[in-house]
Amino acid sequence: MSIPTPHIEAGTGDIAKTVLMPGDPLRAQFIADNYLEDVVCFNKVRNMLGFTGTYKDKKVSVMGSGMGMPSIGIYSYELYNFYNVESIIRIGSAGGIADDVKLRDIVIAMGASTSSSFASQYKLPGTFAPIADFGLLRKAVETAERMGIKVLVGNVISTDIFYNDDMETNSLWKKMNIIAVEMEAAALYMNAARAGKKALSLLTISDHIFTGEELSAEDRQKTFREMIEIALEIA
Repeated sequence: MSIPTPHIEAGTGDIAKTVLMPGDPLRAQFIADNYLEDVVCFNKVRNMLGFTGTYKDKKVSVMGSGMGMPSIGIYSYELYNFYNVESIIRIGSAGGIADDVKLRDIVIAMGASTSSSFASQYKLPGTFAPIADFGLLRKAVETAERMGIKVLVGNVISTDIFYNDDMETNSLWKKMNIIAVEMEAAALYMNAARAGKKALSLLTISDHIFTGEELSAEDRQKTFREMIEIALEIA
């Protein structure tokens, strides 16, 4: 396949080597409007907005991924394989599962377990473990420490189901020390592995599965800014 692709209308050189990927395309626009200079919009197909600009003299792109593994699977595949992107940093929200995970915490997904069949396409003779790029992970932890921001590093669960009919699912993952639940990281990590590229998922805890707590809109904006700034620093 050549570029533009069916989902991204950018041309050669329009996208930086590092792309930040929030799920919400409007958050991509927020980042472009508030953090980047000399911004150019490179994608409006399906309203999945993408922008390229500079942050502290570094060329950085930001683009929405949509919700779920099928959606981020499409966009990250095309970015890695057709636009020569080297690193994708997911910046999204997650639901807390572990008891010691609190609202506003930032989780770095070292691994992304999954109940999805996404890996079946590779016809592997066993179970694949989707993991983050260690270099990006280490830089994120060091950057957060320098900025005085608390982060938790561990294993998350990437699921295809938001409204799960099985009410025991999260309890079963909890006993395996899964710290949070989200819907995209595993597919991103698998696409990166297959392409020989880099990926990392930074997640803000916006609600807790077992306590029922959730952030207000104001709290989300403040905490998401911290996650965004870590990602921009390591881009």
